[in-house]
Amino acid sequence: MKSEGHPNYHYIKVVLTDGSEFYTRSTYGEEGSTLNLDIDPKTHPAWTGGSQHLLDRGGRLTRFNSRFGNLGIGAKK
Repeated sequence: MKSEGHPNYHYIKVVLTDGSEFYTRSTYGEEGSTLNLDIDPKTHPAWTGGSQHLLDRGGRLTRFNSRFGNLGIGAKK
């Protein structure tokens, strides 16, 4: 049986963008390494609710709505 089949889990420090930190087990780096995040749940729009509008790049959304907008999918009956 292989003894090297599992990754080496160890404790690291994770530093969020606001400077807060926590310790977790990870395969990142070595024991005691620090992982500095550029994006985290406190600042990213996907978690904060910002920028939830759809961008119409190249008119694709407009073309889709003109072709299939009359189907009424999701409309209240």
